[in-house]
Amino acid sequence: MYAVTASPGTDRPVRPLGPPELARLQRRTSRVLMAGQVLGGLGVPISIALAPVLATEVSGTEALSGVASTAAVIGTALVSLPLAALMNARGRRPGLVLAYGIGAAGAGLVVLAATIGSFPLLLLGMAAFGAASSANLQARFAAADLAAPDHRARAISVVVWASTVGAVLGPNLSAPASHSFAGTAIPETAGPFVWAAVVFLLTGTLIGVLLRPDPLLTARSLAPPEEQTREGRSLRAGFAAVKASPRARLALLTVAVSHTTMVSIMVMTPMDLGHHGAGLELIGLVISGHIAGMFAFSPVMGWLADRLGRLSVIGLAAGLLSVAALLAGTAGPSHGRSALGLFLLGLGWSAGMVSGSALLTDSVPQPARAAVQGLSDLTMNAAAGVGGAAAGFIMSGAGYGWLNAVGAALLLPMAALALFTARRHPVPGAAPAPAPASATAPAPASEKDVSS
Repeated sequence: MYAVTASPGTDRPVRPLGPPELARLQRRTSRVLMAGQVLGGLGVPISIALAPVLATEVSGTEALSGVASTAAVIGTALVSLPLAALMNARGRRPGLVLAYGIGAAGAGLVVLAATIGSFPLLLLGMAAFGAASSANLQARFAAADLAAPDHRARAISVVVWASTVGAVLGPNLSAPASHSFAGTAIPETAGPFVWAAVVFLLTGTLIGVLLRPDPLLTARSLAPPEEQTREGRSLRAGFAAVKASPRARLALLTVAVSHTTMVSIMVMTPMDLGHHGAGLELIGLVISGHIAGMFAFSPVMGWLADRLGRLSVIGLAAGLLSVAALLAGTAGPSHGRSALGLFLLGLGWSAGMVSGSALLTDSVPQPARAAVQGLSDLTMNAAAGVGGAAAGFIMSGAGYGWLNAVGAALLLPMAALALFTARRHPVPGAAPAPAPASATAPAPASEKDVSS
């Protein structure tokens, strides 16, 4: 079996490539993306931890402390579709490089806003800063471009796992990043954003230099001629692909609901712990356990999704998130129960994110994948933004227990649709690994195991 791909340093198809070489290229692509995730994943949490404090300093009121983080979430959502359009036209590498560049520029605007005391400029900078988060999210789909169908979830999960380093180290580096600008014109609370700008520039450079040949363009070179039309790559084609595929709709719902449930409960947990006497050190430990659940076990979720089926792991995600909401919502003064609930909340998010992302990639034609993946990130972040904002109102009006009950209720449509899809829309069978242009194209829903 042979395919056409590009030699290092270019994305132009130049020579045939056999299966062993294709496997080596996939491994190399994964290593580059993992390195990018370690760096890029470090840049976001190193500064986002101090965003509420910075917003309070610049605005002069605690009432606006959460607006800066919300602006970053909105920015992540807004850039998703334009980023997908660019990747459709030029490939993964230009899109990721541009997104990290916008993130670096946004970090610079945040520093400027803190220096001159401009709150509107701070919000604009935080919105642009969110583009780097969008790049981190899109990297998981780039890992799946060249992966064999029965290894696609694992390819996604390994890149998600690489975010563990940044997610754990980032908040702990906020203090030294702040102190490094003591005595300068830059406020100490803005110092982490200077570090983040440098990190994003380094990440963009790494991706721009090493992510060659482009995985998306190489994957397209494997597709049959009838799938290589520009019309099939448009955003309109992406919407049509989701509309035509029940499994794609389930995948979109899974990613959005899992993320929204996790964010809505997680953002209010420190406040609930504080109400029950927990100190900052204990709150930090609980959130660290939650982050470990989110990222550290993602390879396990990828293996399960490839081995047992995407739908089985979606069911596992619904179960884990439901138990997490039950434990956290009824914990009261039991800090150990809260910690276990938050750990399972992260684990459920990981199951939903990995299985949903793999199912989405499986369920649409190759030309439309980049557009559909952008739509997925837009939906996920928009829903989480609404959920995070609503969580505060629910918490203040009804309490943390009711917030968890609402989060669990969001899972019901996801679980019901998963059962309906498994019964009414079974996969007709497994498809072979990527074939050359002269071979028969694999079926869109081609994973070995989602027929469960």
